[in-house]
Amino acid sequence: MQISMDIINDNLIVTLKGELDHHTSEDARKSIDQQYYKNNLLNIVLDLRGLSFMDSSGIGLIMGRYKNCKEERGNMSIVSTSPSIDRILKMSGLLKLMDVYSNIDEAIKD
Repeated sequence: MQISMDIINDNLIVTLKGELDHHTSEDARKSIDQQYYKNNLLNIVLDLRGLSFMDSSGIGLIMGRYKNCKEERGNMSIVSTSPSIDRILKMSGLLKLMDVYSNIDEAIKD
């Protein structure tokens, strides 16, 4: 899996590509948390458009980052255009907690 991060205002933009599973989620979590706290950011936007697969470890990664954002009084958003990823997000109940957008510009303007 590839992970890249950018900072726009108070937003950490995290782009994930490949497979987010039990093999890759721990390293991704550490990288995201390090950037989020080191830069005193408020919000996280997870760009999942490049994911080809996500399992329950990916759901756990998203839930943990959501909790971190809420503790800092921030928000978490997801960018996704994949029907299979969207189905996993819906089944997990994550869509009740956070919004999903089709591009990053929409996610950071809210």
